[in-house]
Amino acid sequence: MKRAKSNKLDIVTLTVINNALVNICREMGTAMMRTSYSPIFNEALDFSCVIFTPSGEMIGQAEFCPTMIGSAQYAVKWTIEELGLDSFEPGDVVIHNDPYRGQCHMPEHMVLKPVFFGRKLRFFVANIAHVGEIGGMAPGSFAADATEVYQEGLRLPPIKIMRRGEYVKDVWKIILSNHRTPKSSWGDLHAMIGSLNIAAERLVKLLEDYGADLLAEASNQLLDYSERWMRAEIREIPDGIYEAADCMEDDGITNQPVWMRLKLIVADDEIIADWTGSDPQARGAINATFVVTAAATYSAVLHVTNKDIPRNSGCFRPVRILTKPGTLVNVRHPGPSVGGNTETHPHIQNVVVAALSQAIPARTAAAEGATACNFLFGGLHPETGEYYTNYHFEGCGWGGTATHDGNSVMCPVNGNCRNTPVEVFETKYPFLTLEYSMRKDSGGVGKRRGGLGSSRRLRVMAPEITVSALLDRTRTHAWGLFGGAGGASAKLLVKKKGQSGFTTFSEAFGTISATKFTRIVLKEGDEVIIQSPGGGGYDPAGERSTEDVEDDIRQGYISLEAAREHYAYKR
Repeated sequence: MKRAKSNKLDIVTLTVINNALVNICREMGTAMMRTSYSPIFNEALDFSCVIFTPSGEMIGQAEFCPTMIGSAQYAVKWTIEELGLDSFEPGDVVIHNDPYRGQCHMPEHMVLKPVFFGRKLRFFVANIAHVGEIGGMAPGSFAADATEVYQEGLRLPPIKIMRRGEYVKDVWKIILSNHRTPKSSWGDLHAMIGSLNIAAERLVKLLEDYGADLLAEASNQLLDYSERWMRAEIREIPDGIYEAADCMEDDGITNQPVWMRLKLIVADDEIIADWTGSDPQARGAINATFVVTAAATYSAVLHVTNKDIPRNSGCFRPVRILTKPGTLVNVRHPGPSVGGNTETHPHIQNVVVAALSQAIPARTAAAEGATACNFLFGGLHPETGEYYTNYHFEGCGWGGTATHDGNSVMCPVNGNCRNTPVEVFETKYPFLTLEYSMRKDSGGVGKRRGGLGSSRRLRVMAPEITVSALLDRTRTHAWGLFGGAGGASAKLLVKKKGQSGFTTFSEAFGTISATKFTRIVLKEGDEVIIQSPGGGGYDPAGERSTEDVEDDIRQGYISLEAAREHYAYKR
């Protein structure tokens, strides 16, 4: 089935090959889910599986975690450039988590494997995943009040973890000696490597079926096809300059807001996202790396363009990202950035959508909750005597759109990551879940209501647990659009055993920030409430139908009092 490289392939062949590449990435994810040790992988699916050309162009991606799009776009290409193509041999696996070399933040680890066929390197396969514990000053490796990258965990430049199919034992020893839970890290890293092996096997079969020359040409044509389609989509957006801004409430070190500012330029078939007006980088860990800003911008554009465009490097070519090093949206060494990927990323994406809403209102949405409600903890398990850590996050409400209400208790827009089921959570960790529910009245009111946030109440069931947190959107609201109201803010509260009521962590433990802190020790019987924010409403509340309001009351989404106050409900 080989064809000359100059031949233009028909759309059926390109579609079949594109679907094959996507399905290989999906199979990688299935293998990852079934073999990994940690809930962040086998329940939350906090990873992305991707395929690249030898030059580092992404040509295959499955529907896992979109926050890693920007990282995949840059980390693979920059790794290839740093190490050189000639350094890769069959059986090699490279590992890399350096935020200054193209990664999102320190917990995100990329494993990269070359695929050879006919003694030539034909593809790269990669898995970028959030490893749940990588050392540093906080169990769970979310140093919310870090002031430099060296407090955030073990930083790895691109380095081989497997060489010609054999373990590079010294590298493994360094990694596992710096992680608090080496057994879980061992299992999770092997699940990641196993997913690469699955992909390599499937790609070799594809190469056997189609031939290397045809697949190389198909890759190039798929990239060009996606670019043409995306340019056509952008031409449908009115030319203009659209501006929007948002802030991070504080950085864990001071209580001052830090602003991201966007000037979005739409010119014919290109978009220029100019972030250079953003504030200088924060002292705390809320800074975004360049690739986080790129990923958030790309993801927002994908939300308002045709979902059938093949997700490869071609569709990102018409989108240019401008940043200034040393700002909130492009952290400079040695600034910390662990919160940039979970907290700042969804804010950035919301800002892009807010700018685009001025040009294409019918295709955009009100703001979503924009926080993962990161709650990290670790300690000795009273039943096993073994050390554990966990990275827990909560779903939030999404914004309403022109056609439907916002989704309730969904992952942030940068995630696709599912909440860990209560049964799994309680089986693995010494917390008892006393409540897990949707927050009535938390969605912003409007013709299309914002989605609801969640409320989770936990009780400590061990002699002590060390906790850290990194939340935002606790003093601000997910904004509404075109007359819709903002959603409810997030909350993080604590009650020590024997106390009568809940307070903030600042009141209880004297932390600088009520929502960004590290290494607070809770005792058995203490309780925590995590409430995620609601999404913004779309269009005025007075335009919502009586039938929709009554359905909300029946479902428990809004109270009768709120219906009467905000929707003029008379019954």
